[in-house]
Amino acid sequence: MTSKFLKLTASAMALGLTVAGAASAQDDPIKVGATVYGLNAEFMQLWANAAENHPAVQDGTVELTVFDGRYDALVQQDQFETMITQGFDAIVFVPMDIEAGATAVQLAHDENIPVVGSNARVNSDLLTAYVGSNDVEAGYMEAKAVLDKMNCEGDVVIIEGPIGQSGEIQRGEGNEKALAECEGVEVLERQTANWSRAEAQSLMENWLTSHGSDIKGVIAQNDEMALGAIEAIKAAGMDVSDFAIAGVDGVTDALNAVKRGEMDSILQDATGQAQGAIDVAIKAVMPDYEPQSPLWEDYPELDWADGGETLYQVPWTPVTMDNVDELLAERQ
Repeated sequence: MTSKFLKLTASAMALGLTVAGAASAQDDPIKVGATVYGLNAEFMQLWANAAENHPAVQDGTVELTVFDGRYDALVQQDQFETMITQGFDAIVFVPMDIEAGATAVQLAHDENIPVVGSNARVNSDLLTAYVGSNDVEAGYMEAKAVLDKMNCEGDVVIIEGPIGQSGEIQRGEGNEKALAECEGVEVLERQTANWSRAEAQSLMENWLTSHGSDIKGVIAQNDEMALGAIEAIKAAGMDVSDFAIAGVDGVTDALNAVKRGEMDSILQDATGQAQGAIDVAIKAVMPDYEPQSPLWEDYPELDWADGGETLYQVPWTPVTMDNVDELLAERQ
């Protein structure tokens, strides 16, 4: 498998950025909207940039508008209402809240607008399909990496994602599954840092003050928070190598930290998730559409099934010393 990641662009940060290719654009392109929970951090920037570079967007078949949900479920609901009013043909949804997002999906369903979930789950059976990765599996993988390095001895802290988002819930389930296999390990602290590096650094600074070297492991439910914990450890004058640390996503700074031996990471394929979701959204509007994303070739075990599946699970890729240089090169 070769992951295909595209260079970040400043345009990915824009609220309501519309992208449509000029070459061979058809008279009435399909209008697809993508509302994502927030664009402050690298992973969702990678996701948005990949969506904008989908072949069908670039050739003008699709007019894509990416909305920044600003980490607020009510903002995302307003964006759904805007897309409905403006006559969008399909919506791709990366929700902030697993429960609150269901109301937005219902609004689109009532107007016969297909909604494809991606990256984060929403508790609704009205989605056309979901294209993402199994977060329970990622939570287990990252926690096991930490616990294996600790030889199941010592105490850990857990830095959680936003409470109520599917990533926090499901990665937490995976964390617990791994912890259950190490009965002697105690969780000293568990708190959200909202996917934020800065918030995680502040949390870790407080925990180091309270617990010091009693902390042997840091299970961070995304890479940004793991990197914040590393910054706190360094600022405290402590040796990062004395801690077992892991995160999830495979963002660029985390890849470099893996290369330095500071942490473990599990890469989440933002390009595959975003472009695969757009393929499914187009298929829901254009029945004779054939997928153009490289996702289906990158993962032969992932069956397109003529766009008729309701669940497409993009595999995780553990970041190792063997593949980290290749992954970094793909970010250039």
